[in-house]
Amino acid sequence: FSGPFTDVVTTNLKLRNPSDRKVCFKVKTTAPRRYCVRPNSGIIDPGSSVIVSVMLQPFDYDPNEKSKHKFMVQTTYAPPNISDMEAVWKEAKPDELMDSKLRCVFEMPNENDKLNDIDASKPAPILNTSKQDGPMPKPHSVSLNDTETRKLVEECKRLQAEVMKLTEENRHLRDEGLRLRKVAHSDKSGSPTALALRENGFNPLPSLLVVIAAIFIGFFLGKFIL
Repeated sequence: FSGPFTDVVTTNLKLRNPSDRKVCFKVKTTAPRRYCVRPNSGIIDPGSSVIVSVMLQPFDYDPNEKSKHKFMVQTTYAPPNISDMEAVWKEAKPDELMDSKLRCVFEMPNENDKLNDIDASKPAPILNTSKQDGPMPKPHSVSLNDTETRKLVEECKRLQAEVMKLTEENRHLRDEGLRLRKVAHSDKSGSPTALALRENGFNPLPSLLVVIAAIFIGFFLGKFIL
């Protein structure tokens, strides 16, 4: 019997009749309160077999205690007409009986067996087949960002050059306006030059162009940084 013995442990006993006559059998034990035997007696036909279930009741197992429980299988040839099984055993002569004795052995599974059972019960690990071998390819967005960056840098350089050009033109026009104003003040107020300047409302190029250019540069620089 293999433990643990906290619950009923069953062991099967196979009885086979190799003769050409019917055989009566009976199963006896030295500890009838500890075992339940089904069937504990019966008849086996010639060449047939019978399975006897021996059920050990739960108990507190002590590995240091040696088992003294024994079983005995007693058999005899069945008479031609069987009406009372108990009468067969009472009337049987000692030389007509055959006894087979068995000794009970209690075993507890060792720690290695427990570990093997636990490992066998564990499911096999599932491999993640979604992962690809080798380095991951770089996304296309990286190369696109590099291209956009180069374009933005070139655009910023171009705008800076235009701003410098507009600033230079604005300075030149401002100087030209100052010079014309001096000429206008030096002339008479009724002179054609002064009248033409007042009527046309001539002024140097406003700084609005510089502001617009600065806005464009700020927009592109902000896009480049982000």
